[in-house]
Amino acid sequence: MELKNNLKEVRQQKGLTQEELGTNVGVSRQTIISIERYRYKPSLELAMKIARKLEINTEKLFYFE
Repeated sequence: MELKNNLKEVRQQKGLTQEELGTNVGVSRQTIISIERYRYKPSLELAMKIARKLEINTEKLFYFE
């Protein structure tokens, strides 16, 4: 199983840039890019911060495939 996410789609629906999302959750734009491209797996704490900011359940944003 591989950890996947809907981060890019949800972020764009909410009208946030990678920079804005990163600033709001305390990481760099590069970290957001890496998560969106599956190069970096966020910690549970970061995943929950991102989900809260995007107003979506963590399980709907990050999932196993």
